[in-house]
Amino acid sequence: MIDFDRKEALRYLGYRDVQPDAAVEESIARCAADLQAAAQPKSVFASFPLSYPEEDALAFAGVVIHSRNLLRNLKGCRRVYLMAATLGIGPDRLIARASAVRMSDAVIYQAVAAAMIESYCDEVNESIRREAGRDGLYCRPRFSPGYGDFHIEHQHDLCRLLDTSRRIGLTVTESCLLAPVKSVTAVIGLSDTPQPCHRRGCEECKKTDCAFRR
Repeated sequence: MIDFDRKEALRYLGYRDVQPDAAVEESIARCAADLQAAAQPKSVFASFPLSYPEEDALAFAGVVIHSRNLLRNLKGCRRVYLMAATLGIGPDRLIARASAVRMSDAVIYQAVAAAMIESYCDEVNESIRREAGRDGLYCRPRFSPGYGDFHIEHQHDLCRLLDTSRRIGLTVTESCLLAPVKSVTAVIGLSDTPQPCHRRGCEECKKTDCAFRR
């Protein structure tokens, strides 16, 4: 069963300085139970050598990426892990069904599932950290296409290199969205020294007026 961070789910629902009432709490608990029953989490990750072919670019496995944000995150790294994780098609079906009959449930499913995939990614990240540690390496925070100036089109590259369609049933649409929707791809740098101060997620994004910002 996948756990989830309740505070993150509430953040996605728009609760910041107030707590939901008893009816909403009951709906969250019910929707979370549905999602935990429907989710079929799967993941895949692999390590690749990292190079810097240009001053403002990095490359792995023949993929060249121009991203200042990702370059900053990976400064000093010579290898990366690519990872992909998904909750499977079950949550998508719950969200679609609720959207047709009870939109309030659909909103809660979306928020809780978003928190669940983040928690599952943390589990996968921990497996990567342990594997890297056996080689004396340290992981940088995971960084996904769509963060900052790391173009979302690179979803295609990460899924191709990890063979996600065959291995975990994860595909990318023409508009660069992942399917199933509650899925994540990411790059994780490997360093010889720990770098605990690197920022991640909302802290890296320049969209300061986002309603979902931490």
